[in-house]
Amino acid sequence: MKVQALLVFLLAGSMSLMAQKSYQLQSPDRKLQTVVTVGDNVEFSLTHDGTEVLAPSAISMTLQNGEVLGAKPKVSKVTKGSVDKVIPSPFYKKTEVSDIYNEMTISFRGDYSIAFRLYNDGLAYRFITRKKGEIVVADEAATYNFSTDHKTFSAYVNSTKPTFEEQFSNSFEQPYVNEAITKLNDKRLMILPYLVDLGNGKKLCITEADLEDYPGMFLNNATDKPSLKSVHAPYPKVKQQGGHNRLQMLVKEREDFIAKTKGNRSFPWRVFVVSENDKQLVDCDMVYRLASPSRVSDVSWIKPGKVAWDWWNDWNIYGVDFRAGINNDTYKYYIDFASEHGIEYVILDEGWAVNLEADLLKVIPEINMEEIVSYAKSKNVDIILWAGFYAFDRDMENVVKHYADMGVKGFKVDFMDRDDQELINFLYRSAETCARYKMLVDFHGICKPTGLQRTYPNVINYEGVNGLEQLKWSPASYDMVTYDVTFPFIRMVAGPVDYTQGAMRNATRANYRPVNSEPMSQGTRCRQLATYVIFESPLNMLCDNPTNYMREKECTEFIANIPTVWNETQVLDAKVSEYIAMARQHDDIWYLGALTNWEPREMELDLSFLGDGDYKLELFKDGINADRAACDYKKEIIPVPADRKLKIKMAPGGGYAAKIYK
Repeated sequence: MKVQALLVFLLAGSMSLMAQKSYQLQSPDRKLQTVVTVGDNVEFSLTHDGTEVLAPSAISMTLQNGEVLGAKPKVSKVTKGSVDKVIPSPFYKKTEVSDIYNEMTISFRGDYSIAFRLYNDGLAYRFITRKKGEIVVADEAATYNFSTDHKTFSAYVNSTKPTFEEQFSNSFEQPYVNEAITKLNDKRLMILPYLVDLGNGKKLCITEADLEDYPGMFLNNATDKPSLKSVHAPYPKVKQQGGHNRLQMLVKEREDFIAKTKGNRSFPWRVFVVSENDKQLVDCDMVYRLASPSRVSDVSWIKPGKVAWDWWNDWNIYGVDFRAGINNDTYKYYIDFASEHGIEYVILDEGWAVNLEADLLKVIPEINMEEIVSYAKSKNVDIILWAGFYAFDRDMENVVKHYADMGVKGFKVDFMDRDDQELINFLYRSAETCARYKMLVDFHGICKPTGLQRTYPNVINYEGVNGLEQLKWSPASYDMVTYDVTFPFIRMVAGPVDYTQGAMRNATRANYRPVNSEPMSQGTRCRQLATYVIFESPLNMLCDNPTNYMREKECTEFIANIPTVWNETQVLDAKVSEYIAMARQHDDIWYLGALTNWEPREMELDLSFLGDGDYKLELFKDGINADRAACDYKKEIIPVPADRKLKIKMAPGGGYAAKIYK
């Protein structure tokens, strides 16, 4: 009997192996290879030039009717193809994006398929269904496996509440922990993008793209093995107005499914960026490539630029003859400053609408909005309005039309703090509504971008970053300087950031302290200047108050004149959490920026990309005493070295910024 049982077991095992089929796809440069195995389930693995990136990892989608896409799958067709094209990218870090990939689509019985794309810098896959009517997705499961317990850069959700249900509401603004996969806190969700150190300089960055009519993805290390599983927020069932100034919709109960959607559709791309060195991470275009093309036919009215911002500096201007605050006199002062320096916008942040009413058509008596908009227009400055999520959502069409007719040019929408299907649909609805009225949208208090900025180019910025606002209240132990040289390799892979830099009060590590009404940055003055080159942000804030800027004319002139979209980007040198140096070109002028962590650093930068000709370098470098007084800097104009080797030196927490021109 034992022999018979063994034979049956071996026969069943061999039949299972025989039933498995493998399908391979290579990147155009043949370095990346994915193997998709179809047996009892669907698994894929990924290697790069002999290095394992992902071990076999199972993926599936479960519908509420019990059907599991990917369970006992039956292949009906496999198609392969290649694409080599260029995507115009008018409001981006380069004017065009190369879109070169090999694709394999495996179709299964049951009217669904899975598409795999391999670029030279990564893999993407997505589910596609061809079902009639509406479907309800109970869950989309993925377990991303590794054979080695790699170190990672992981950002947890803000919430430390005990259940995942309580963690789905968060602001997506957390610093990174640098831990091995098995050492991560399995009781907390982690946000995307997520970075894995594969060793020997190689990295894997996990994120998603083309997230439409579907919830965002979190990760969690579910076992004691080096493995990550996907987690999605279920659809809201019961909501209640509340939260910050009653401007949020708090989810009190959720459904037992993650999405109710069309049965005939393509689902979001799961994205795996693979880099051979850290420089490649900073200049990655995967999310932009994978996003749906623009749905705005005329983009001529979309105007990137810089914004004089009020909230970070607490409206704390001085040396004036009027009482500073949320009133017309104060905003005219901001407008005059913006006009004098060629700054395109002034934002009215929270406080201009009546508090606790969640009604954006009710303006406080201290503000005459028509007068402010008219005054700004006379000074060649435009106005953007802050809007709490619930107040904006509840009466979107009327609010957008009302202020568009008045001459307002956009909204900064804040405090969404979710990424379930309902909230993602709000983002698309907001983008479409604002586009019809030729209004910009800056999404603050939201998850990372997933390509909506390509689909609706009027979506000009996203937060989802632990920006400078944290220094208004974070303790002295908080380390923004290290974060600044970490998130460009992770969060910025997904797209632009609303980081809100530009502090004129600067502090060394020993001297920093939180001051809400007169906040300061960590690190040097030159660090603040350099961030305008390093951080991708088509709508870039000047966070400090106009009085401080007017006392710092050289720095203000540099910031005010720097572009926010670029023709070309060159990453010169970079290492995650240590340093970064890059150059960006706009027309015939190059801008150079470099940041270091708390270590003083000397670097030699290769400027050979400039080509022939004589160039001048208008530079801002850390002063000799910047390690003691962080505001210390020196401005010089020098010729670019003939050998194109530029030596720079940065203080602890320092930076370097320059303008290069013929």
